[in-house]
Amino acid sequence: MRHTVRVPMRWSDMDAYQHINNVAFLGYFEMARVNLFFEHPTHDSETGMRRGLVVAGHDIQYKRSVVYGAEPLEVQVWVSGVRAAAFSCHYELFDHGQLAATGSTLLVPFDFALNRPRRLTSGEKAFLARWTDEPPAA
Repeated sequence: MRHTVRVPMRWSDMDAYQHINNVAFLGYFEMARVNLFFEHPTHDSETGMRRGLVVAGHDIQYKRSVVYGAEPLEVQVWVSGVRAAAFSCHYELFDHGQLAATGSTLLVPFDFALNRPRRLTSGEKAFLARWTDEPPAA
């Protein structure tokens, strides 16, 4: 299942060519991811992702340029590849209904007190399973 978030563009996201700068897309993806993990209405402290995550990598493909406007962009986010200590978020970003960018982020659960990666809890895995595009593991 996908989670959809409307993200506003900022005037400062625009570059000298009068379109949204490529680095702004990481911010849009981040806003969608944060909305899903921390602000989603079904989130609760037992099954959410509040224990800490770090980004291990990003991948973005730009499909078309986006011109600044007052209408928010739409970002769809979902999860795949849930393993013991990592998973991926995937994104599709739409501008006025047209696909403008796709991407993914590799995320690693992290214990900031110990300053090292950690394993996903069973509650975190259950939360992520709600947003995955893969069948559950046997």
